[in-house]
Order: sequence, then C-alpha cells, then structure tokens
Amino acid sequence: MIIDKIIGNTSNQQTGDRTTDLLLLEWYETTKRIQRRHTQDGMEIAIRFLKEGQRLSQGDILYMDDEKVVVVDIIPSDAIVVTPRSPLEMGSVCYEIGNKHLPVFIQDDKVLLPFEEPIYRWLQASGYATEKAHTRLTNLLNANAQPHSHGNGSSLFSKIIGIMSKE
Repeated sequence: MIIDKIIGNTSNQQTGDRTTDLLLLEWYETTKRIQRRHTQDGMEIAIRFLKEGQRLSQGDILYMDDEKVVVVDIIPSDAIVVTPRSPLEMGSVCYEIGNKHLPVFIQDDKVLLPFEEPIYRWLQASGYATEKAHTRLTNLLNANAQPHSHGNGSSLFSKIIGIMSKE
C-alpha cells in the first residue's frame, strides 16, 4: 500500500468501530519522506511524501476502509525535559539547544529533546530545571525559516509566543 497523504487524525476524526492497526515509528522517523514499514498486524506500508515539510504526527490516519484504520503511534523514548521558569529562560534554553542544532520539541509548556547524557549534564550545570523522562516526542518544532508557511503556528517563534501569551 502506497501512502502519499495523511487522511486525518484520531484527535479530530472518528474511526467508528473499525479495527485499529498501529504503525509504530520512532520520533526521528516521522520526518522521513520516503520509507517502507510494516504495521503491527503485518500490513506493508510505503510512505511517499513528495511535498517538502510533510511529517507524521501521533494519531495520523494513513489508511481507512470499512473494517480497518492504520494509525501512526510514536514510540516513547528517553528525553530531556526542561521546565522554563520564565519567558527569558524559555527563550534562552531554546536558543542554546537550537545553537547546537539539536531537535527541539515543546509539549505542555516544556522544552524536550532526545536524551543525550552530555547535553543533559550541560543543561543541569547551566542551572535549568532539567529531568530525564521516558515519553513520546510528538511536537517537533520547525525552526527553519519557511516564508510560505504563514499562519500555521509551527515555527519556534510562534510556539514561544503562544506559550508566553498564556501567562
């Protein structure tokens, strides 16, 4: 089965009484545009996203018929969780992590990144409120400048502004 688009997401689309077949992915596999995988029930899936910027998210529906629905499930992994204590700290930790060209996730007003012991120790030594957790890394930020993505709220700047406007 070749998948070239995402049908919907279980967070806002009902799947009824169909059987759910999970496509298990590591967080770093969600940005791959071409890949061949098998679902938990053994269905072969070939993902072929031709447009730039397409990525898979937790709960994305890739296939649905009268009996079955194939849904993306991101496998939990070890992560560094930083809880910023102020808007200034949010900006500085995101800048420092981004300056090291590491993937950044913002979930529940916290900054997450894949666990690496040296980075974990460096963040602790820098005074950030840091902990190690086993969790799903689901909200990868797109920190690259994309001039034609206005209004989608996925840039690092728009995420930080959104979090800080809650205070």
